[in-house]
Amino acid sequence: MLDLSSITPVAVAIMGCHKRDIRSLSDMHEFLTEWPPSQRRMSYGAAAKACAAARAGEISPEAAREAFVQFAETAGILWPEVSPIISVKPVARGYAGFA
Repeated sequence: MLDLSSITPVAVAIMGCHKRDIRSLSDMHEFLTEWPPSQRRMSYGAAAKACAAARAGEISPEAAREAFVQFAETAGILWPEVSPIISVKPVARGYAGFA
């Protein structure tokens, strides 16, 4: 079986707030195996088949990655590429200097 860790990492949200990076076909396979059966849809099946095909050397790892990204988008777990910026703005005097 082929398992290259050279795929471009895919960040997914775990329980809505924790980030997990999928960096290899093994990570992808493990994540898909752990995905709850009650939440598996068509995009899950496509990603699982693509992962298995890539591990067998039948398709490229990047093609499996694209199927996984599609699954993550459909499932609503794809981590946003740009993290939100949190800042503190100074305000007028008399308000302790911060909002």
